[in-house]
Amino acid sequence: MEVDKESGSRDDDNEQEAPTLKSTPEPIVIVSDGSASYGTWLQQRTKYIPMRLTYNERKLLRLLEAALNVSEYTDKVDVLAYSSKAKRIVGQLKEICSILAGLVVATDMKLGQEMFEDKDFVRNAKWFKKVFEIGRRYKIMNPEKMRDSFGKLMYMVMDSRLPEVQGVMEFDLYMPILTVNSFLEAKDSLAVLSDALVIPATAEIYPEHKKRAQIQAEIKQKEKAIETLAKRYAKPGIISQDDIRQCLYSIGDNHSYLRSNKNPVEKIQRFLQQNFNPEKAEGEYALGISYGRGGARLSHNHEKQYYYVNQSLTLWSIIMNDMFMLWSLADQDLLSTHGRYRLVDTGQGLNRVQNCPAVGRAMQVVISTAQKRAKSWIGSSVVHLGDRSVPNAWFFLDKYLQVPQILNPLDLVINNIDNVARDPFVHDWIESQFGTVQDLKKTILCDFFKHAFDGSGADNFQDAGSCIDGRLTSAWNWANSISKKPYLKIFLLCGFSGFNGSDGF
Repeated sequence: MEVDKESGSRDDDNEQEAPTLKSTPEPIVIVSDGSASYGTWLQQRTKYIPMRLTYNERKLLRLLEAALNVSEYTDKVDVLAYSSKAKRIVGQLKEICSILAGLVVATDMKLGQEMFEDKDFVRNAKWFKKVFEIGRRYKIMNPEKMRDSFGKLMYMVMDSRLPEVQGVMEFDLYMPILTVNSFLEAKDSLAVLSDALVIPATAEIYPEHKKRAQIQAEIKQKEKAIETLAKRYAKPGIISQDDIRQCLYSIGDNHSYLRSNKNPVEKIQRFLQQNFNPEKAEGEYALGISYGRGGARLSHNHEKQYYYVNQSLTLWSIIMNDMFMLWSLADQDLLSTHGRYRLVDTGQGLNRVQNCPAVGRAMQVVISTAQKRAKSWIGSSVVHLGDRSVPNAWFFLDKYLQVPQILNPLDLVINNIDNVARDPFVHDWIESQFGTVQDLKKTILCDFFKHAFDGSGADNFQDAGSCIDGRLTSAWNWANSISKKPYLKIFLLCGFSGFNGSDGF
């Protein structure tokens, strides 16, 4: 599926019109439009905020992770073979259920005997559904976790919903994600979200530039608000004080998620706006790029490149802000019973190619919002979904989870340069290589704004270029070439260890 047709020409300076939005059964609401009151905004946003895992749910998560780590599901299912795929799927799903059952027995003999004494998986279908729902819910709030096993988990749930598989298994592994809104709605307690105390009860406390006494006062204010709400809205036999606290903690987790994922995008965008003038190119700090130079696949003058980068960062900021909504829609597309996937060699091995209608509609609205903020659009507005570039909704999610992995280290380095430059030896080296400390910062930022948005990173315009996904492909290509940059030593001195959250780059 493609939202638009991409031209594939060398020079993408021509502005593109905003894509026409299609009518949808349920309108996609960008929850960051800022047009509603906080209570209304929170009501909408909590539809996509997962409930934080309880202690007992975390124990089930450990069982699931252990089972997924030893499973070879995709290696045995997603292969070209003449044997019945449905039989292979059923065999592998029964195997994962057996592994989970065995782990339950190993950790709690009494419970394991009660649940699986007769090895009847159907009788415990609700338990299996809950275990896999916990895994999906946990991943949304912790995108850096389960990197190697989450795709396997989703494919298991996806396959369990196939009619030929469900008919043999007599149940599937799907359960809707438990969100703050759905939990409170089931308990008839949505009124808590409109209470003014929700703001201090869910506010994130920042220790930077604050005295200890101020931090302690803010902590006490937050704890008091949480306890007041827990007592005010608890209903005996329906919803407990602990349940209310768990909902408030979950909303707070969402604020923390935004700080870790959206804020870096906005910081980098401020670096662009504060250090570069779109109407004036500053010699070696000019942002202009030309096709074929430095690996660039686009040709933009300084002004167009400035606006191209600015609108790309605006787009990423909107996506990061509404990532929970996109997770929900991707979950809907992946686990839908209305469309089947195809196993296709995409050039990177066999992958499941599946249409993504819900994510596609949402991305049209996201792009339209970004275009209105940018006022003009440079380059292509193509979104690759359900094709060889982005085979399915999980690949789409995984692609945009890389945004904070790229921008967080860059923000860390720029902010730490002043600190490491206090060392006289480091300061002398910076002056000999780059000029002033400010010149070093501008050199790094200029290189990033030029070559992280130059259309590079793939062999063709289908996978890179100026399309929506190609902008991120170029950024990742820049990150992969960091070891060849003249400022690598400064990155290392500033605490950089890699763009993937682990040592090495």
